[in-house]
Amino acid sequence: MVHTPDGAADGVQEASDARDTRNTREIRDTRGTAKPWFRQLYIQVLVAIVIGIVLGWRWPDLATSMEPIGTTFITAMKMLIGPIVFLTIIGGIAGVADLKKVGLTGIKALTYFQIGTIVALLTGLVAINIVRLGDGVHADPSTLDTSGDAGQYIEQGRQQHWWEFLTHVVPNSVFGAFVEGDILQVIFLAVIFGIALKAVGAVGEPIIAGVHRLTEVVFKVLSFVMKVAPLGAFGAMSYAIGKFGLSTLTSLGSLILLFYATSLLFVVVVLGGVLAAYVKLNIFQLFRYFKEEFFLILGTSTAEPALPGLMRKLRFMGVERSTVGLVVPTGYSFNLDGAAIYLSLATVYIAQATDTPLSITQQLGLLAVMLLTSKGAAGVAGGGFIALTATLSTVGHVPAAGIMLVFGIDKFMSECRALVNFFGNAVATLFVAKWENGLDLARAREVLAGRAGEPPVSVEAEDTVPAPARAPDTSSAPASA
Repeated sequence: MVHTPDGAADGVQEASDARDTRNTREIRDTRGTAKPWFRQLYIQVLVAIVIGIVLGWRWPDLATSMEPIGTTFITAMKMLIGPIVFLTIIGGIAGVADLKKVGLTGIKALTYFQIGTIVALLTGLVAINIVRLGDGVHADPSTLDTSGDAGQYIEQGRQQHWWEFLTHVVPNSVFGAFVEGDILQVIFLAVIFGIALKAVGAVGEPIIAGVHRLTEVVFKVLSFVMKVAPLGAFGAMSYAIGKFGLSTLTSLGSLILLFYATSLLFVVVVLGGVLAAYVKLNIFQLFRYFKEEFFLILGTSTAEPALPGLMRKLRFMGVERSTVGLVVPTGYSFNLDGAAIYLSLATVYIAQATDTPLSITQQLGLLAVMLLTSKGAAGVAGGGFIALTATLSTVGHVPAAGIMLVFGIDKFMSECRALVNFFGNAVATLFVAKWENGLDLARAREVLAGRAGEPPVSVEAEDTVPAPARAPDTSSAPASA
């Protein structure tokens, strides 16, 4: 490995310190300029959601025509997710002095992800076995219509093998991952590229500096897109209510209620317990801190638009840049707690509804398969159904056509899945940061208590911090290099 000369390293450190000083100054400048309540993003998104629900309820035909508004906003966000993930992972790796730390952080993160997924899957299994909502339905799989979008998802899931997500990680071309929007492949490219940049030493320093500058530009573009987030939430919500109707909520309301209650229990008890016992932070304060992202996910039914805000706010809390850059993007593909709860709950519900007996041993076998299939369709349209069908097809006990029983209410469950995924990744990053000694706990408590000023949410203002920068250290000890 070629080591960076001292002079080059000093120059890079000075440039990094200058960026951090500038960003710290900009963060402090925003503390005295709190916006009026009606200009807060989460208030605007909440109002847009309410208007969308009313429009979908009263004028469904008009509401369904709002679909392009929501889909265009989500498409614009997805356009930026690939570059953001790629650049932040490279920046995170570049900010680590020893490449061994990158590997250790990754191993710790993946270990946490797997344990978290197992607990989430078990939570769903326990809930549906206690509250057996499928008993008495007596659905005949042969009579279920599997045409349209659901039929495509079923066929795609049947053709997908449990091991495919491993081989699919490697893209066909460097640009193919960005064109297809495959986050797993983007992560793979970013990790390889970031390690290579560190390995070449001084030769890679200009490129690393360029990555930081390009990151600022991409986040500025993101701030432009996020200004129309309320419009996107309005379009997505009005279409969902107008298309599926509030009657869909009442027809299978008990299943929706069970999923939401199970998810809330998982977030408050499991994630909240982990956060309180190990990280020594309060989950309810975390809810308040991420309220803008909460309503954004609620309106758009996807966690992707909230990814940049999650990274920015975690850094503001005092999490190291390298930890945020590595754990958050990876968690968006490998740490899907909400999807895991939904997958186990829906699978057993379908078995109960189709009078398919499942022993405890068979359910544990399902859990083992779901550990892999839950990650196989991350970031893919209809990914939940593809993973569900792949699970049922792999095991062979439960008819895959049974997913039609939950297809109609999936839209109303996607918000909850995305919210649990989001908070699961927030807790995971804080957990790994504490594990890696990369968390300023005193600062995190100040931020969550609201005593550190407004976080640098660039989606709300032009003058806030657009670049992912290490959070300022408010302690008397000097920041570590």
